[in-house]
Amino acid sequence: MKTFQSADISTLNDNFFTRIGTEWSLVTAGNSQSFNTMTASWGGVGVLWNKNVAFTFIRKSRYTLSFIDDNDCYTLSFFGSNYRKELAFCGSHSGRDIDKIAATGLTPVFDRQAPYFAEADLVLVCKKLYKQTMNADCFIDASPVERWYGDNDWHECFVGEIVEVLKKA
Repeated sequence: MKTFQSADISTLNDNFFTRIGTEWSLVTAGNSQSFNTMTASWGGVGVLWNKNVAFTFIRKSRYTLSFIDDNDCYTLSFFGSNYRKELAFCGSHSGRDIDKIAATGLTPVFDRQAPYFAEADLVLVCKKLYKQTMNADCFIDASPVERWYGDNDWHECFVGEIVEVLKKA
């Protein structure tokens, strides 16, 4: 299996519209004693406050939220299309009810500030900078409110500084 190497963020040529919106990622937080992961298909990367950042959205109902809240860092792990089944499973099952790692066969790695997966081809290690709950009063165009938040299961929006980029060597 190929190993990860730290990479300069300025060398990334990935299309994050595709990587996040089409291929998805796993958002993971915790430590080797207790962690959780979930599939993310919403988010983004960019520059804010003169820092390279990732924007991550997690619903209040998600088990992973408590792990993000309780830790300073989280990871975004990106995979090739051959892991679509595993990512779909992690997005449709709760870690409260099932051991996602045993069910998917993914291999967690614990050598950074937050867990990530050996099968990934790209990992963004993020340090939390900001958190805010989305709410109806802040929508300029209210059309998403009924479609996505009719049940009042709002997303928490996290801005995380990308402190390390890991790529397969």
